[in-house]
Amino acid sequence: MSEIVGRRTLIAGDAGAGKTRLTRRLLEEALEMGLEGVTVIDMAPGAVDVNGSPVGGTLAEADEYDVRCLGSDDIRTPRLSARTAEELLQLAEHNMREVDGLLEAFEEEPSRTLFVNDISIYLQRGDLERLWRALEIAETVVANGYLGDKLGEDLGTGLSRDERERMEELALRMDVVIRL
Repeated sequence: MSEIVGRRTLIAGDAGAGKTRLTRRLLEEALEMGLEGVTVIDMAPGAVDVNGSPVGGTLAEADEYDVRCLGSDDIRTPRLSARTAEELLQLAEHNMREVDGLLEAFEEEPSRTLFVNDISIYLQRGDLERLWRALEIAETVVANGYLGDKLGEDLGTGLSRDERERMEELALRMDVVIRL
């Protein structure tokens, strides 16, 4: 963790690659190092089953660590639960609005260290520039997000392509990129 303090780090990979697990380990190391003023923005829905394997899930429960947790119990899984293209886009836009509220809360009361779980859920429909403004506030950022092929089916909406392009652009802006 000490080598990424003061930097912006993105952990990217396919579903089930261990992104959340690595991010949780880095959060624990940050707290052991005594980093103060830590906020977790959790954009992830609960753990879901993908082809018989559990993937994702939240990074931290509100009382699990001595950190500020910003999250929503109403984040959806567009590609996994939508039955139509229209429903998929509606779910992704719903998530974008939910996360916009989390980003606003962070901007109103920022911290020096920021952990973000499942940042790609926002980038399915959200604005990269809007997200980047929030990320720039913190001195240290550790974020993870989906960048893979397992969840590619988007019912012809282009959502997966858009998410990938925004994740790749985000990766170019980050100081450290860990691909799992």
